[in-house]
Amino acid sequence: MKERVMDTMQKFSKAMFIPVLILPIAGILIAIGNLFTNARLLEVLPFLDNPVTTGFGTILSGSLVSILVNLGVIFCVGLAVGLANKKKSEAGFIALLGYLVFINAMNRFMGLQGMLVEGNLQGTGQTMVLGVQVLDMGVFLGIFLGVVTAIVHNRYANKEFNNAFQIYGGTRFVFIVLIPILVSLGILFTYIWPFFQGGISSLGNLINQSGNFGIFLYGSLERLLIPTGLHHLVYTPFLYTELGGVAEVGGKIFEGARNIYFAEIANPDGGLLAPSVIWDARGISKMFGLIGACLAMYHTAKPENKAKARAILIPAAATSLIAGVTEPIEFSFMFVAPLLFVVHAGLSGLSMVLLNVLNVRAIGPNGLIDFLLYNVPLGTERTAWPMYIVVGLFFFVVYYFLFRFLITMFNYKTIGREELGLETRLYSKKDFQEKNAKAGAPANELGVAHTIVAALGGEANIETVTNCYSRLRLTLTDPEKVNEGILKNETGASGIIKKGQNVQVVYGLQVNSIRRAVDTVLNREIVEE
Repeated sequence: MKERVMDTMQKFSKAMFIPVLILPIAGILIAIGNLFTNARLLEVLPFLDNPVTTGFGTILSGSLVSILVNLGVIFCVGLAVGLANKKKSEAGFIALLGYLVFINAMNRFMGLQGMLVEGNLQGTGQTMVLGVQVLDMGVFLGIFLGVVTAIVHNRYANKEFNNAFQIYGGTRFVFIVLIPILVSLGILFTYIWPFFQGGISSLGNLINQSGNFGIFLYGSLERLLIPTGLHHLVYTPFLYTELGGVAEVGGKIFEGARNIYFAEIANPDGGLLAPSVIWDARGISKMFGLIGACLAMYHTAKPENKAKARAILIPAAATSLIAGVTEPIEFSFMFVAPLLFVVHAGLSGLSMVLLNVLNVRAIGPNGLIDFLLYNVPLGTERTAWPMYIVVGLFFFVVYYFLFRFLITMFNYKTIGREELGLETRLYSKKDFQEKNAKAGAPANELGVAHTIVAALGGEANIETVTNCYSRLRLTLTDPEKVNEGILKNETGASGIIKKGQNVQVVYGLQVNSIRRAVDTVLNREIVEE
């Protein structure tokens, strides 16, 4: 039972990446649009103060804000595509149709019952979704309908009929089955959603009322769940639902920390960012803390291994600092020194608490690139971003001394401290290419992919292949056939996680190209998850 639950959560978490990974792109482009309309920047660069550039900035930021107010349909389609076992594009199309059926069914029923509020909808629990007045279910509606659509799709997508009824088979039959389900759910949720809404509001209030302790738990849990690959299930509700706050920006209501500050970025007349931005300050440990950990591991490495440790740690630290991808560093000590990982999680939570205590409103979800694009154009008055750096440098020092102390005290075999013949090291792409070349294997990604497939137990053992930011995510028939030594030593994997039939192999930023190469070797259709 436990294994089935974990398998389901793993599949759901993979599907969530489809909408979650797209949304930051919108945020960055909104920030870029804001650059062209930023009054302070226009004073410094007066040549930008013209109708062409300012108009472009206004259009860019304004058009992308529309994504934020339609997250329900985005998550609905994205989850349906991610959870569908086959015919993914058709599942997404059916999900869109189903979403329209649901909101219109709810609207018509509420109209017949005299439940529709007239005039200003703010504070009524109702909102406009794609021009239709319904109960304000936010992104939860999209998540729910995406899951329902995927379940029905996976069950009936292969249903076929004979003779004149042939045209009603396949995904068309899925839609036929969905219609009465969605209409019924639209009516049912009219009565039950207000109770859920009350519960959600209470949970959000509880977390917010927990103050700094709640922030500490949030920041710590987000890191502690890294080994399971489910860490984004912690922060996603806070970023995109009312759990992360509710605010009015420019006359519109936005829910979720990220939606709120995206809207505030697009509003040049706004003041200090809303306090809910703290839920997306998770990058402080990525940009500063783990860099201190890397320095500690380098200084505690054996003298004869320092050059090797430096070559390994510098690229990993740069990846964490610039892009916010932390797994290559975390997996380098997670299994050889679990205490260090627990300490890292705790410090991550504490750093967010300190930011909150100091009333820092800087946006820091990932690495330095995001940090600069978001905060510099907004200025110090709206974000207090220099204090974010001060806090980060403080935790850089804390990480360094604490990691150095613990490594030497417990003699942890971190990078550069390995016993002879027992390498617990982090490999770069260059490392495994050189190793393959020496062994006579092709020094290209296809050659590495062949090695990966073999180390996973062969093609017959691999049921599904997907990926996220930094990991190959696989479903294997027999996980015991995985050769972890080959994956780490010959393909550059920095960690392997097994949860039932679900196996994750951590590669870092090059995982997209590795995934494509693996799909090519398997001679399977490359399906974007």
